[in-house]
Amino acid sequence: MREFDYRLLKNRTWDNEILSYVAQIHEHKGRQELFLRQKPVELQRLIEIAKIQSTESSNRIEGIITTHPRLKQLMDDRTTPRNRAEKEILGYRNVLSLIHQNYRDIPLTPNYILQLHGELLKLTTLTYGGRFKTVPNEIDMIMGDGKKVTLFRPLEPYETPGAVERLCDSFRQAEGEELIDLLILIPCFILDFLCIHPFNDGNGRMSRLLTLLLLYRSGYMVGQYISIEKAIADTKEDYYDALARSDQGWHEGRNDPKPFIRYMLAIILSCYRDFEKRLQITEQAGVRSTSYDIVKKCAENKIGTFTKREILIECPSLGSSSVEAALKKLVSEGYLERLGSGRKTHYVRND
Repeated sequence: MREFDYRLLKNRTWDNEILSYVAQIHEHKGRQELFLRQKPVELQRLIEIAKIQSTESSNRIEGIITTHPRLKQLMDDRTTPRNRAEKEILGYRNVLSLIHQNYRDIPLTPNYILQLHGELLKLTTLTYGGRFKTVPNEIDMIMGDGKKVTLFRPLEPYETPGAVERLCDSFRQAEGEELIDLLILIPCFILDFLCIHPFNDGNGRMSRLLTLLLLYRSGYMVGQYISIEKAIADTKEDYYDALARSDQGWHEGRNDPKPFIRYMLAIILSCYRDFEKRLQITEQAGVRSTSYDIVKKCAENKIGTFTKREILIECPSLGSSSVEAALKKLVSEGYLERLGSGRKTHYVRND
């Protein structure tokens, strides 16, 4: 029977890269409150963007997709889901919203994990939402050519309820006794959760939702404003590689979680850097900066071609019409060159 005792983490040594990631994330967290107080308008725009990106990306990792226009309509409640994929996408959005709004009141217990899983699959016809797995499953990776590769065989169904109970108990105990930094403890929990693979379906999506929940409960709010799920989806091969290297010997308790910890900390740090970069563009453009100044400053930091949508994401203080007008002016001045037309329009600096 696989046991879990996170108190033992206090006896482990961590390499300089992991310790550097932890220290830098702590610094960003220290500045986080300043941004949250000073830029409410920009933050609300970032929340809206991150919700869409998180919902799209976390499902895309599992091969669950829809078109961008359909996704936007689903996120805005302007349509109803047409198929199972869209029902699962909407389910993820609903759980994500629950966590954003209620993370302080969602404790880490098997019952709450089951409830969140039930909400994730609530709109589908699947009957196992909110229940632990009843058949053996495995952790697979979908390769670029569509081929499925088995990475790991998790616990059997009869072992699962007890394992999740022990997992949650051990996390809460280590958290309460402050034995290890939460930035190390959280990835260890997520790794073990994935190795248990407690559900017939939805394990990957649940692991990412639980990552957000635990980070928020620990005061690391970056996932509300910058999509951690997108950062994972954009580095999916690295994610699977870190997971594969960290689960070797897991059943015997001999696995080394450091590759997965290192990967997750790098993701969190990159999101914090992106968060500050987006909010600082307005400041860098000048105290009385116009939308033209902000868009031009953003364009200065671009390498290669970029789209209007990218500018909107990186300049959360601006609306679509303001960005459109600024881009048009920059093109007329010769600072930017417009390439393509319609939805395929993109821009590049003329320098």
